[in-house]
Amino acid sequence: MTTSQPLKFETPDHGEETARADLYGLLASLFYAPPPQALLDTLATAPASGYAVLQHGWRGLVEACRELSAEAVRDEYEALFIGVGKPEIFLYGSYYLSGFLMEKPLIALRNDLAQLGLQKADTVIESEDHFATLCEVMRYLIASDDVLQANLAIQKNFFATHLQPWVQELCTALESHPQARFYAAVAHLTRIFFDIEMQAFDME
Repeated sequence: MTTSQPLKFETPDHGEETARADLYGLLASLFYAPPPQALLDTLATAPASGYAVLQHGWRGLVEACRELSAEAVRDEYEALFIGVGKPEIFLYGSYYLSGFLMEKPLIALRNDLAQLGLQKADTVIESEDHFATLCEVMRYLIASDDVLQANLAIQKNFFATHLQPWVQELCTALESHPQARFYAAVAHLTRIFFDIEMQAFDME
């Protein structure tokens, strides 16, 4: 069963926080484990995002946080992403890219992470192609102050290779799933945010 421990890579993150990094970090937290009540309460009173185009998706998440308890969100998380046997919704890139878990896309991802000097900490259970982990990598690439390791070109390449090909399919699956309430709202925000990211990277 997925634990609530935070994702950590065995390399320091000394970069300044940005709005993009914060949102990637939030998505990483929400998809890695069901959020505690304290986080739901914080989000329920959070102001609208600074990105105007994100405000509709952000409002949906805020409303979901106001309406649902941590227990209800935990039950939803377990029903969608854990379940008995096969999960209702997979959160692994390999599944969407190849149809199977632990396949070639994961090997390619591990090679790219190694080139970046990143590796999964021993305490992290999920494989590196888990959506939360990929969001955490993006957060790191944005926030890191190492320009040789984390710059816009590297962000664009990592995003285009390991997230862009399948994230919309994940969002569609969640937004249309009858058991998804909180995570339908999270998926809607994710879709809008990733649309912005894709457009921004295309302009570079």
